[in-house]
Amino acid sequence: MSELVLPFVVRIERAAPPARTDALEAAARAVLLLLSADRPDWAPATREWDGQRIRKVVRRARGADWRRALSVDGLDVAHGDARLRVYPPVPIDAWPPELARLQVGGTNLVDPAPPPAVAPGVPLVLLSPHVQMTAGKAMAQAAHAAQLGWRSLPSAARERWQAAAFGLAVRDASADQWAAAVRAGAPVVEDGGFTEVAPGTATALFVRP
Repeated sequence: MSELVLPFVVRIERAAPPARTDALEAAARAVLLLLSADRPDWAPATREWDGQRIRKVVRRARGADWRRALSVDGLDVAHGDARLRVYPPVPIDAWPPELARLQVGGTNLVDPAPPPAVAPGVPLVLLSPHVQMTAGKAMAQAAHAAQLGWRSLPSAARERWQAAAFGLAVRDASADQWAAAVRAGAPVVEDGGFTEVAPGTATALFVRP
């Protein structure tokens, strides 16, 4: 059985790239929107992928490549000045041709200003202070942490979160924040080691609201 992967494509135009935090939060929300989507045709692949090691890959597009990416069936997610598209899981070696040509690298985004403080009660994804990641890698890890958080919540909390359109925040953790969240039992992403970091590296975690 071929391993499945969840494809993301983020729009990065040369003249107007998205802010890093907007892109991270868009990716985290996107996986939750896909998991809760009312799309019976996607359900078998999504269930199979969710039962594996839930790999995600973020590619970038601009101009005509972005327009081609929009022609593939998926969910379009806008968050702040970020726009991305998430697609139902596909075999790792059988991406749709419109997406297979897109590049993974080149997602070194920045924030033009520090992100705002996180309001009380907002679900929070923290990125590890001990790991250096490109924005594309961090997007995949933020989405993974949000997915682990979704799994960890009781049904009533899931329903409230979905009713709130999966509002959340993604932030870079300080060493103290990270350590406190780990001690509190937060769900932690341990990376598979396919890109950028060693296998088993803790990259992100979910702080329950």
